[in-house]
Amino acid sequence: MTNDRDSNSILVPAPTAWPLLTALGITLIFSGLVMHPAVTIVGVAVLLRAAVGWWLESLPEQKEQLVEMNAMDWTLAPVAKSSRSVKHLAVGVKNHRTRIPVEVHPYWTGLYGGLAGAAAMALVAMLFGLLAQGSIWYPVNLLAAGIMPSLAALSTAELRHFNANALVAGSLIHGTASLLVGVLYAVVLPMFPHRATWRSALITPVLWSGLIAASLSVVNPALNQRINWGWFVASQVAFGLVAGQVVARSAKIQTMQSWPLIERAGVEAQEREEESEL
Repeated sequence: MTNDRDSNSILVPAPTAWPLLTALGITLIFSGLVMHPAVTIVGVAVLLRAAVGWWLESLPEQKEQLVEMNAMDWTLAPVAKSSRSVKHLAVGVKNHRTRIPVEVHPYWTGLYGGLAGAAAMALVAMLFGLLAQGSIWYPVNLLAAGIMPSLAALSTAELRHFNANALVAGSLIHGTASLLVGVLYAVVLPMFPHRATWRSALITPVLWSGLIAASLSVVNPALNQRINWGWFVASQVAFGLVAGQVVARSAKIQTMQSWPLIERAGVEAQEREEESEL
């Protein structure tokens, strides 16, 4: 802003360190969550002091300082005019201003992929139960123990027997989680590079298994004590491969980002359908 009292100077906001101290206070607050409560207390104190200082820098009047300007700084250099014209591209033409992904999988394909992956995971889990414990009901009962405390107290021999309540609870947990992850696959897979479906189907279950391993002692202690991590990772990979392939092989649909606003709003939907029929 030009200084009214002196045409050779301008007014700019005065330098201040309060924003830096504010960021330091926020950092200390979150650092204390994993270090020590005292660090969080210090962070709160720094944040409050920095916020007050920053506030006083702006109100009731913003602190400013004068910056001297040379006479040559006010001289504008001549701008050469060009005879070349600018060609304006419409949105969507030659990928101009398009958002990735341009095509996506229908979300219902994620439900199909989740069901197929759930079947593949169940087969691997039952194979583990049959080979390791001689019973296909063992992994089902372990899974149901997460929401049925009565099962968590059973012995290994008792977990080998069929339990109708455990079958219903385990199927509910397994089916719900599989459908949700299947829909997540349908949303995420179009964002991966071309031919990355196999890699994502392998890497994602491994990362998911690591997350479960870190939290399973709290979520399901019974399963955490008796789980075989080799078979567990194998079942997750089976889900990822099958669900990923089911979703990846489905036909993609184009997003509406390249459509004009009047078509996205549905004003000319009838005309667009008639053009597609022709």
